[in-house]
Amino acid sequence: MGGTSLNLKMICVGAHPDDECFAFGGALALAAERGIETYVICLTDGQAAKHRGDTDSGEALGAVRRAEFEASCKVLGVTHHEMLDFQDGQLAFIDFSSAAGQLVERIRRFRPNVVITFGVDGGPNTHPDHMMVSMLTSAAFHWSGRAKRYPELAPVFQPQRLFHATAHFFLPERQAPLPVPWTVKLDVSSVQARKALAFRQHPSQGPLIESTRELFEQYGGEECYALMAAEGIQPMRLTADMFEGLDGLGERGV
Repeated sequence: MGGTSLNLKMICVGAHPDDECFAFGGALALAAERGIETYVICLTDGQAAKHRGDTDSGEALGAVRRAEFEASCKVLGVTHHEMLDFQDGQLAFIDFSSAAGQLVERIRRFRPNVVITFGVDGGPNTHPDHMMVSMLTSAAFHWSGRAKRYPELAPVFQPQRLFHATAHFFLPERQAPLPVPWTVKLDVSSVQARKALAFRQHPSQGPLIESTRELFEQYGGEECYALMAAEGIQPMRLTADMFEGLDGLGERGV
């Protein structure tokens, strides 16, 4: 993944503060090194987290985690970041069309080449919020390019590729998910230390950081993604670069 990329953009959508680093940190840091513009959207402020630091209320925890998210994105070199106001732990019960519309508006405004999010399995911990983020983002990826969907929003725009994060290891003592086989294996060893540093920007989640330390030391040099949608008809194939063949110069408005 060497070299500087001209006018390439990527949106990453997660559910909670710390998703951006533990799930997608390598991809985001590598993109930053290549000069790719990145935009991270987090749907909740993480108030339902098991680990709560020194806070005594959900509101206080949310404020702490908002600041942690900002610090983590800075370490990863994220160009733009935004936290929406959905309720942590309750994404399965939201108005799907309305929530997807918020993502459609941001995709149309930012005009990314690549969109990345969780897999529908919910990631290694099979979190229902992760599952919902996957489905919302996937719908928004397709609806962003459809003139009949949300015509009142920004001009129609179709990103070129959608990737779901997928597993190359399982968490011990957890029921294993059923992950999608990967099509992209990223070597993120060159930014592994930065990814770990970004995770440490979430001290409210200290027990989680400590409990997963050995796993991320063992497996953190790689991230795996599955290509879920792309322009044109093509067979599945293995690559090492989500941006392979993209020049960032094309306009895909409809």
